[in-house]
Amino acid sequence: MSTEHLDVVIVGAGLSGIGTACHLERDLPGTSYAVLEAREDLGGTWSLFRYPGIRSDSDMHTLGYRFRPWSSATALADGPSILSYVRDTAAEFGVDRKIRYDHRLTRASWDSGAQRWTLEIPGQAPLTCSFLLMCSGYYRYDHGYTPEIAGLDRFGGTVVHPQLWDPDLDYADRRVVVIGSGATAVTLVPALLEGDQAAAHVTQLQRSPSYVLSIGRTDPVAETLSRWLPRAVADPLTRVKNIAQIIALYQISQRFPGFVRGLLRKATRAALPEGYDVDTHFNPRYDPWDQRMCMVPDGDLFRAIRSGRAEIVTDTIDTVTETGIRLTSGRELPADVIVTATGLTLQMFGGAEIVVDGEPVHLPDTMAYKGMMLSGVPNLAYMIGYTNASWTLKVDLVAEYVVRLLRHLRDRDLGTAVPERDPEVGEAPFLDFGAGYVQRSIDELPKQGTRAPWRLAMNYAIDAVALRRSRVDDAAMRFVPAGERRLPEDERAAG
Repeated sequence: MSTEHLDVVIVGAGLSGIGTACHLERDLPGTSYAVLEAREDLGGTWSLFRYPGIRSDSDMHTLGYRFRPWSSATALADGPSILSYVRDTAAEFGVDRKIRYDHRLTRASWDSGAQRWTLEIPGQAPLTCSFLLMCSGYYRYDHGYTPEIAGLDRFGGTVVHPQLWDPDLDYADRRVVVIGSGATAVTLVPALLEGDQAAAHVTQLQRSPSYVLSIGRTDPVAETLSRWLPRAVADPLTRVKNIAQIIALYQISQRFPGFVRGLLRKATRAALPEGYDVDTHFNPRYDPWDQRMCMVPDGDLFRAIRSGRAEIVTDTIDTVTETGIRLTSGRELPADVIVTATGLTLQMFGGAEIVVDGEPVHLPDTMAYKGMMLSGVPNLAYMIGYTNASWTLKVDLVAEYVVRLLRHLRDRDLGTAVPERDPEVGEAPFLDFGAGYVQRSIDELPKQGTRAPWRLAMNYAIDAVALRRSRVDDAAMRFVPAGERRLPEDERAAG
């Protein structure tokens, strides 16, 4: 059986993979590529997650692609709208014709002599490529994270994780307990009380609170600009305004955490009934933006609480009983449905094994280069978005950089680009972020360095300059001409 060879293979047909493929179509025509998707549909998160109320937790004018702006004034869009946007983008740029569904990459092996990757995809013909782009996100698609919860197996009702939500689940007129305090939990609570299949009562049970910020469901500035200006002008202006807001909120939160905490507390108190115990249920142990802030459109979570049909309980679980949850305080929470909105399970590269010249790559031994490549791993880039801003902002920048890198390789007849780690650069955790799903897996991730280009900025303004304007042939990147095998160090020394 002959082996198919492509210039580029993109792994993952979600927001990152589709956007990256569009960059190739627009900016590097003639590149042969394919998009491998393990599932049967494109869209990633937005076709997988089907729980009630699923929506963005970032504003759509920055979550949307820079090259194809989000054209609605809606700031926090629902899942189906985002999925339609991704599908329409793929169709507009012809990327949908390059997707190969039910193609799960299990192993990628780099051969320095051949200067190519060999990809193992069960049930499929052999496939090689010159450059590999990992756009599969950083969590497992087949299951979420559920901690050990005493007695959960004896619960007489229904237990469901939002990541595996059954659209046919009947929760109408039932008592629902949502365990969790993150974006998914605060989205579910009001959504479960809406529509024809509304729950009778919803309790959000949290071990500790998160910051919750109410923002408008629509962006008034976007509405005004689109009314008076052409879309080609209005959309970029809205995007720039929102990027500036994101950066400002994060920087102010980091520099003046007490001030921002006070503002959030005041706004939360004003949105809830008089006398509500804000200091118990909305006063996190950490400073603003040490973890991702939960955005709620038009204060829908607060409205649900004011209605009396939803409540927040801050406590720990003693045990689950047949009819509900008994808390450490002794209180009993009756439940017909328990939703474990307890987070994600991190997984780099969709679980695929990465091998370089016969040696498996152990991610904690590598260092991240510009937040997009790994030391010692040739011709491979990955997409990891921001933890403090919209995911796609970083994806767009990385895709633009990869196009520049690929053009550099092509124009100079180079076959290999590999970041080489500077031994004098100190190590730091890959993500300086307190979220549980990150901290549970931080030891399995690459390291970042203590200075550029090995340090992750987590700042769009800095990255925009670094990734758009910096040289691709900097001192940290080693290139090998096409067709030239570079001997291992021990062989060079022997010679």
